[in-house]
Amino acid sequence: MSQVPRVKPPVIADVARVAGVSVPTVSRVLNGTVPVSAERRERVMAAVKKLGFRPNGAARSLASQAGSMIAVFAGNTTRYGYAATIQGIEEAARQAGYMVVISVVETADGPTVERAIDHALGQPLAGAIVLEFDPPGVAALAQMPSWLPAVAAASGGSSDEAISHAYMDDRHAATQATRYLLDLGHRTVHHVAIPSVGVESARMVGWREALRDAGIEPPPVIHAGWDPLAGYDAGVRLARDASATAVLAGNDELAIGVMKGLVDSGRSIPGDVSVIGFDDHPLSQLWVPPLTTVRQDFVGLGHQVFGLLVGRMDAGEPRPSVRMIPDLVVRQSTGRPAASS
Repeated sequence: MSQVPRVKPPVIADVARVAGVSVPTVSRVLNGTVPVSAERRERVMAAVKKLGFRPNGAARSLASQAGSMIAVFAGNTTRYGYAATIQGIEEAARQAGYMVVISVVETADGPTVERAIDHALGQPLAGAIVLEFDPPGVAALAQMPSWLPAVAAASGGSSDEAISHAYMDDRHAATQATRYLLDLGHRTVHHVAIPSVGVESARMVGWREALRDAGIEPPPVIHAGWDPLAGYDAGVRLARDASATAVLAGNDELAIGVMKGLVDSGRSIPGDVSVIGFDDHPLSQLWVPPLTTVRQDFVGLGHQVFGLLVGRMDAGEPRPSVRMIPDLVVRQSTGRPAASS
């Protein structure tokens, strides 16, 4: 991993130097209390943008080493993986004497992300953690000011080696889950995919690699949203495909929807179709039949990513990223295909 020295937050004197004006002029422009010529205002705002200057509590706190708050940036706080990761971060932060503030980034739109970051930076922050699970998370991480210690939690690997990541190796887990279904005797495995972050998700990549390693051309991916009803629609669709005897769903909510759609269409689980989910949602073992799934320790992920942030703040440079390997939990939603029983 590249070693990036800690950068001090820009101060008002830096803005004045870059803009070629006095410090009082910069203050007047930022406060808007005294009229300033359009030409000088333009120079000052260009310098502010270039330096990433923010006249807020976060910069003052970092300069004085007095920050006691950690900001968590997330595209969602209600889905299981997000909520459990935040739980782990909050537990670890509380034990270390830090408070956690949550900033929800609704979309990856530039102004939306900038507003969320600026709002959080109004607090006396010591550092930030980004849940890089979706496009808003990716955009938020890209816009983090360089002077603020920041790390990320992710699935599938690190998007930026200059920033420490704690991540679930979803690619490896999806490969193992797909191979498990093939070893049961299924001729192929269909995939109902969660939304991906610009490129194919690591879960999709692992599924495809396992099939191709077995000499099987992957069937078309069924792209779904986050809503379990999207899984239901996928299940109804798969019920019409006689080749569909095994399904790897992008998460447990989709898997439960897939099973409901299959059953309502006259297919049995696992007699006709085996289904595997992802995450080990607390409800997955209570479903009928109990869902075979990839267990993800999201609370542990939260602990790990907070530890990376503490190391980043203490050392002033990125720490090695942490890889976590999920494990397959076999329950009653999978079995041998009917022809092999």
